[in-house]
Amino acid sequence: MTKPTRVVVTGLGVVSPLGEDLRTFWERLVAGESAVGEISRFDHTEQRVHIAAEVRGFQAERYIEKRKVRRLDLFSQYAVGAARNAAADAGLDPRREPTRIGAVIGSGVGGISTLHDEVEKLSAKGPERINPLLVPMMIPNMGAAHVSLELGTQGPLSATSTACAAGSDAIGYAARIIRSGDADVMFAGGSEAPICPIAVAGFAAARALSTRNSDPVGASRPFDGARDGFVMGEGAGCLVIESLDHALARGVRVYAELAGAGLSSDAFHMTLPDETGSSQARAMTIALAEAGIQPGEVDYINAHGTATDAGDVAETKAIKMALGEHARRVAISSNKSMIGHCLGASGAIEAVATVLTIVNGVIPPTINLTDPDPNCDLDYVPLRARERRVDVAASNSFGFGGHDVTLVFRRYDA
Repeated sequence: MTKPTRVVVTGLGVVSPLGEDLRTFWERLVAGESAVGEISRFDHTEQRVHIAAEVRGFQAERYIEKRKVRRLDLFSQYAVGAARNAAADAGLDPRREPTRIGAVIGSGVGGISTLHDEVEKLSAKGPERINPLLVPMMIPNMGAAHVSLELGTQGPLSATSTACAAGSDAIGYAARIIRSGDADVMFAGGSEAPICPIAVAGFAAARALSTRNSDPVGASRPFDGARDGFVMGEGAGCLVIESLDHALARGVRVYAELAGAGLSSDAFHMTLPDETGSSQARAMTIALAEAGIQPGEVDYINAHGTATDAGDVAETKAIKMALGEHARRVAISSNKSMIGHCLGASGAIEAVATVLTIVNGVIPPTINLTDPDPNCDLDYVPLRARERRVDVAASNSFGFGGHDVTLVFRRYDA
């Protein structure tokens, strides 16, 4: 019987509220710095929510020719930036073997900022003034498309749009493409740029967002008893993943092995998670089984941890269900306490952080966790980072509509 193709991570890239280079992103994450502040992107005076975790200082011209920039929605610009950073980190030039290199980039809401601007233009100036590039700027597949166009990949190209699980979903899908033999290397991740009036107003109307406007740094409070919703974030994360044989032939550094990916669905509610945690636990169990890893071997979980009442409790139940008694011993933390909830990009950015956790032996903290919810009674690494060897780490992502994804990464020892 042929052995399954092993998939490894050889490149990491981010465009995040904590920075665009890996060192800055990682140092600020383990330092427990919050990227949440007052929204600067638009006039929020009439909004219920005035805070978000914005990517500040982003210059698209660093990644894309200046003449092309205005043709891309910001979420596509972020996607290209993260992918270029990952390619450089992996020492990879896709044009050398383009048909064996592909991309899967997820996004939950795609070019919603462009859509918002054009709807306002339609109302004020009429249909003849609409940007002819509205559709190709808006549709959610264009983050993936522009990664391919800019980097020159000609292998499998796809996009996932599974809400807040999109980035993790993309990574799992890309791994399956490699294992199928249809590609040797994949760019995999997610991108989102939702900080615009309609998106903020929409999530606020759904009572999903924190309204702690007077305390931005303290607003994102996963697993805390005083949490009142998530803080919207933005950005992109991208992994270069490839077959182990291909990575060894290139002679490149291997960060970690992407050992398993599990998917499940809730069939419960449009926006609320399965309150029993059983669906989310099933995704975790499937990922561990694919990886050939026992629950007691898991050292760390990068939690979905959004700081919503129902979500944090359901995830706690899911971890207990999937890991049994070991749930009391595993370290868990939520990056969203610092970078906010980056929607479809969150799983990808958190996957980057999870791999770096294995490599560096430091677990980022869950900041603002000062008064734990009694229903959230596991070890969420509160307030300060923790030094600890991590051999196996899981990353959870759960999306509106009941999309559940768990990725499992394992330390790679040559």
